[in-house]
Amino acid sequence: MGLDARDAAEMAAILAAGQQAAASAVDGAFEAICAGAKSMATSLQTSGSLYYIAAGSSGLMAAADAMELGGTFGIPASRINILMAGGVPTSAEMPGDTEDDRDALTTALANLSAADTILAVSASGTTPYTMEAVRIAKPTGATVIGIANNPDTPLLNAADHAILLPTPPEVISGSTRMGAGTAQKIALNMLSTLMAKELGHIHDGMMVNMHADNIKLRGRARQIVRTIAKVDDATASAALETTGGALKPAILIAAGAETAEAAQALLDSSKGHLRPALQRLT
Repeated sequence: MGLDARDAAEMAAILAAGQQAAASAVDGAFEAICAGAKSMATSLQTSGSLYYIAAGSSGLMAAADAMELGGTFGIPASRINILMAGGVPTSAEMPGDTEDDRDALTTALANLSAADTILAVSASGTTPYTMEAVRIAKPTGATVIGIANNPDTPLLNAADHAILLPTPPEVISGSTRMGAGTAQKIALNMLSTLMAKELGHIHDGMMVNMHADNIKLRGRARQIVRTIAKVDDATASAALETTGGALKPAILIAAGAETAEAAQALLDSSKGHLRPALQRLT
């Protein structure tokens, strides 16, 4: 009460406290998040794909995670689907009534199969667009990861992996882009990062399957090769050139693998995980 009458510094402190409280909402969801991440990895290890499905602010959080998977972990765009009510915005306009529009989902999910995993995100746990996607998905056998901020909701009850993020009431009542959105983004970050760990795309806190398509990332790729293989910059650069920029085989070549083919064989034998491949090499 009286928020608008407080001075800016006091209001800023209240807003920050609200965000900090929201961030702790993931603490009780670790088990479901880890199980969901394994399902995501299994889909990508087989013939499946990932479907991020949401509306409004939840859709923006979901899209932000999905769009980072290629650059960060080298996940092909063809394996990632973003279904946001009204489409992913191309301007600052995001009409609210699109979350009630369910007609396009039947076509968008026509090829859904048991190999796929969908990530359905809804602060309320009742959004019509998101719930329609879950209704379509269940008979196909696709795995459903449900993320909601309210307990005992249709989304969580229908999910194979129910991730409850019980955020406190929003400082600005109903503005779920704030606390609920923060908790959702943290949970999505955790899901995709734990998925990458299952796929072997993380080594010692480094992203070893990233797509280095600019100057900054190419420099980071060299640094990663130098750090893991314990070589100089010239050796790291030569290894990356040999593999066409592919990080994991470049690390193995810098560490002693004779050819790109030999490096790839080591990775194949370790299901893409770098650590056991390095151990076999030594």
